[in-house]
Amino acid sequence: MDKFSRWVTPLKHRSVEPLYAGQNIEYEDFPCTIDVTGPLLYTLFQERWRDTQIGHVVEGSVLELEFTQPPKICLLYDGYLTVVTEAWHLHLCIEEHLGGPLQKTPPELRQQRLIHRASLYRRLNDRGEARSWGIQFWNGAGEKMMNLFLPNPFLGADEDLLPEGKPQLDKLSLYEELRQIYVLGDRPMPFDHNPLKRPYISVCRSSRCYPSRNWPPIYEALQQAVEEAGVDVTVMNAGCLEVCKLGPVVFYSGDRTWYTRVTPEIAKQIVNDHLVSGEKVTYHLYPPMSEIQIGTVSYTNS
Repeated sequence: MDKFSRWVTPLKHRSVEPLYAGQNIEYEDFPCTIDVTGPLLYTLFQERWRDTQIGHVVEGSVLELEFTQPPKICLLYDGYLTVVTEAWHLHLCIEEHLGGPLQKTPPELRQQRLIHRASLYRRLNDRGEARSWGIQFWNGAGEKMMNLFLPNPFLGADEDLLPEGKPQLDKLSLYEELRQIYVLGDRPMPFDHNPLKRPYISVCRSSRCYPSRNWPPIYEALQQAVEEAGVDVTVMNAGCLEVCKLGPVVFYSGDRTWYTRVTPEIAKQIVNDHLVSGEKVTYHLYPPMSEIQIGTVSYTNS
């Protein structure tokens, strides 16, 4: 595993996309590796959620969503960042999506879904003056993905236009901070590790399979074992973990390991053997050890 660096190496790539009537969008690219996008997105969704809007912009339609409180969930599972609020949720592929424990996603589709380009942008009017600010992502097919809209100094609290000549320029502070860190590399990221890569262990609560409905004892056993072992791992419960009818299912994000038919006793063993000692509980692994080949997964039961 590569060592995390707080400093972003600038790409030094600027481009301009012409629009209409003399308007343009100016893009400044920054690296889209997980150790860059992870801290950036964590900052915006967990720490600066009041200043961040999410949406999509295509010709003929615009979608803008805002946070009214911090998200209930902000985690990385099998390559997808999932952010959940009381009213809506989003998924964004920021690391290769392998396709669950059986790795069913074809290699070419993994690359298509993944962010392949990321930019801070300014939308310029016909006089070359910036009128909106944000972040744009593109996937491996070159298609525009999600937009993040940053504070606009020309808009008031109710999204109304402020009086001419009286912009609230302090609203540009977030854009300038992100530009200094991620585009110019003049300031370090405010983390000493990737916050989205902090390990967690989760038990499935999905109602798709009957065994997973009795998940609370597994959760309690995991939480107790983690506390007793003193390991820095978050204990969670989650929706479907893609191993239906073999529950209760437990997933450890530290090395993308799935366990099936977990009991409270097995949950404690997973913590003590796997998380503490680095030895997986092989009898409950999914896929079973007999189906795991060197560097690949056998699909005999898929």
